[in-house]
Amino acid sequence: MDDIQVHIKINEGLYAKNPDSSKLGQKIISKSIEMIDELGFECFTFRKLGVEIGSNESSIYRYFESKHALLVYLVNWYWSWIEYRLVYKTSDLKKPHDKLNKAVELLTETVTEDNSFLYINEIKLHQIIIKESSKAYYTKDVDKENAKGFYKTYKRVVEIVSDFVLAINPDFEFPHMLVSTIIEGAQHQLYFSKHLPALTDHQEGKNNILRFYLGMINKTVN
Repeated sequence: MDDIQVHIKINEGLYAKNPDSSKLGQKIISKSIEMIDELGFECFTFRKLGVEIGSNESSIYRYFESKHALLVYLVNWYWSWIEYRLVYKTSDLKKPHDKLNKAVELLTETVTEDNSFLYINEIKLHQIIIKESSKAYYTKDVDKENAKGFYKTYKRVVEIVSDFVLAINPDFEFPHMLVSTIIEGAQHQLYFSKHLPALTDHQEGKNNILRFYLGMINKTVN
């Protein structure tokens, strides 16, 4: 995958100016990922970001109207990247069970950096997804933003994996509930393993999260 040139397309309603179109925009994305991962979303501000990138705060507002819009952009970028990897890694698999198992592996594995995107640190972005992504849609404006398609990429990932489930068992009643539960649950378990270990059985190097969710989904669907 490192040799493949890939372009991640993001909903144009999420930005005032496409950050991928300029060096400054790419710097805004790159440094914001570092800072949100380090500081947390609440303590992150455009003023602090401007200091770090050596630019006026006003220049950041030319790309994003608020830090909430930036967070939703980052969430969209992550799920678009996951969608690309999901399609790429399952396209050559013929059996629905193999597709589903590969999808669960992808959705629960520890993220590694993808050299196809030089200004995005996928490892730190994944940490933002684990710790901060719920703040993108647990808002009063979620219905308006959903109507604008702001969460479409996440929903597409769930839809792809749900189709794998239905290819195995067309009569299964709850594919979307099952897939979204696995995605959110895996993120919770990774968070618990670092901060609230009594709430999880995850152990480094033992793939416990993958084995747990593979067992869950295969027993439930079959």
